[in-house]
Amino acid sequence: MSTDLQKYRNIGIAAHIDAGKTTFSERILFYTGVSHKIGEVHEGAATMDWMEQERERGITITAAATTCTWKGYQINLIDTPGHVDFTIEVERSLRVLDGMIAVFAGVEGVQPQSETVWRQANRYQVPRIIFVNKLDRIGADYFKVVKDIKEKLGSKVLAMQIPVGQSEDFSAIIDVLTRKMATFSEQDRGATVTWSEVPEEYKDQVEEMRLKIVEAACDVDEKLADKFLNEQEISLDEIKAAVRKGVLSLQIMPALCGTAFKNKGVQLALDAVVDYLPSPLDVPAIEGTVPGTDQKVEVAPNPSGPFYALVFKIMNDPFVGVLNFIRVYSGTLKAGSYVLNARNSSKERVSRIVKLHANKREEVSEVHAGDIAAVVGIKDTITGDTICEEKKALLLESITIPAPVISSSVEPKNKSDYEKMVIALRKMMQEDPSFQFSYDEETGQTAIRGMGELHLEIVLDRLKREHKLDLVQGKLQVAYKETIQKTAEAEGKFIKQTGGRGQYGHVWMRFEPLERGKGFQFENKVVGGSVPREYIAPTQKGIEEALTSGILGGYPVVDFKATLFDGSYHDVDSSEVAFKVAASMAFKAGMAQAGPVLLEPIMKVTVETPEEYMGDVMGDLNSRRGRILGMESKMDKHEIAAEVPLGEMFGYATELRSMTKGRAGYSMEFECYREMPKNVQDAVTSKK
Repeated sequence: MSTDLQKYRNIGIAAHIDAGKTTFSERILFYTGVSHKIGEVHEGAATMDWMEQERERGITITAAATTCTWKGYQINLIDTPGHVDFTIEVERSLRVLDGMIAVFAGVEGVQPQSETVWRQANRYQVPRIIFVNKLDRIGADYFKVVKDIKEKLGSKVLAMQIPVGQSEDFSAIIDVLTRKMATFSEQDRGATVTWSEVPEEYKDQVEEMRLKIVEAACDVDEKLADKFLNEQEISLDEIKAAVRKGVLSLQIMPALCGTAFKNKGVQLALDAVVDYLPSPLDVPAIEGTVPGTDQKVEVAPNPSGPFYALVFKIMNDPFVGVLNFIRVYSGTLKAGSYVLNARNSSKERVSRIVKLHANKREEVSEVHAGDIAAVVGIKDTITGDTICEEKKALLLESITIPAPVISSSVEPKNKSDYEKMVIALRKMMQEDPSFQFSYDEETGQTAIRGMGELHLEIVLDRLKREHKLDLVQGKLQVAYKETIQKTAEAEGKFIKQTGGRGQYGHVWMRFEPLERGKGFQFENKVVGGSVPREYIAPTQKGIEEALTSGILGGYPVVDFKATLFDGSYHDVDSSEVAFKVAASMAFKAGMAQAGPVLLEPIMKVTVETPEEYMGDVMGDLNSRRGRILGMESKMDKHEIAAEVPLGEMFGYATELRSMTKGRAGYSMEFECYREMPKNVQDAVTSKK
């Protein structure tokens, strides 16, 4: 079975919105025989965009998985969203994939979400190949995009092909390594690939580029370098093996070209997936932690080993119930067997196992190491859980969940639907951990929180369509946070006498600001037992509960350190509750002295606009408290990069359309939290 794993490829397709990922995925399904007709995104018929909302908007919202075969290799493929509001889908997909195809548009090149995806892939050390798409468009330039990727993403990109013809005259692709030219039949939508000799005018360019590929291969393979220096013959297989080695070590990123929409180049990209991207045996073994300890254990991808799988996505299916998408890292799982959830130690039975084809299912009896599938029957799970054998429990590294930056209130028009709405919201939160909801007892409102306006718009649309709920949405709110600017010491003393046993808790605490993004830290520096050991944890708990609501506007407090350094206790009256209350009292007093300020989410905004609207767009961004970071010319448009507070960006899409007669577009992603100007802070807190 281990030889089978060499023929597995778990890959994702990721890019900026509108770079053509889903069209590229549709061609893969067609050429591998999974689908017999090509579904087009613009017609709302793409297989991988199966949700109603995806088909209406022509965008990918949820990562869709499918399985296909190419030249005897099994390819588990995940098509991920390109819109930043759904970045969790990319995050969790990259966590479980072994390789990635990064798609770039031939005209636009590196775009904001391309950079985000690239950073995510770097974080998870995912080997990747590049496909420069849409070369049939006017202004498309393969070599310019390759240069753009090198400069902006700092990667060693290796051009492996040469496009023949430009824009609408793009007709063929030259494979530099084999010195052959591929043309694609118009009659069968590119399924037939014909290889021929390279035209005379391209031969010098081919030799020049081939030398660069061989030199790059020699940099990662000493034996090949020796052969090259000794002017010995180097075979095609040796070069490919060395390039593969460079891809696996993230030293080489092969760049391919084509146009998925016009059916050119996709089969060559599939060949590159097989030739260069890793099998489960080629990636480093994943590490697990023994629950309740710091002991690390390596999990090798062995189908005969103990069973370990990571739940990377949860979906509620109206027909089969909860589907848990899993990546199996070790062992074999059979339908009907029991598994342990290593996070909460619950034991559950897997009733069915299904292989996925977007929203279609194929039932299978078992899955083993290397597989991506979905299991039915286990319910008490969240994204990032490990399921495993009961006797050899391990917690695999979980998934980074981005914090929501925007919120809104939502209420059912019919009060009797409230319970139904809460159940639906719980299901959605289980499916999408970047979406959260809570009930505010003070206002009596249900708040929903997400990654952007579109994110919440899709959530509300799904509540209406899938759960048949008639809802009223409140005004969008920004997820502000509070922090402190200076160090302060404060006393918290809680004494209560009720006739019988009283309550006594007394702490002295120091509060210090931390760098942005450091969160909350607690330190115990009590000397001499003035606060007994059993009351240290309740003191910390008291602070943690208090920091959920700051003193300026009731927003969560972040980026500070609380140090317990003194206090006192009573032999009879002291209790855990008393110390929790004393700690929260010290927190409120300390925060008031430590220069509290509001932090607001700052977004990185990229606007693409025709030149005649540049002044208007920049003036508008400045009026929104924006800071222009730079400008760049791209064909007939100019790209403006800026940092703008999220609170100033509501309704920007409409304003931009009106300002530019619909000819400009923009993308926005969360950058950081930053201190708010005093006048804006006063305006925000006065509304609370």
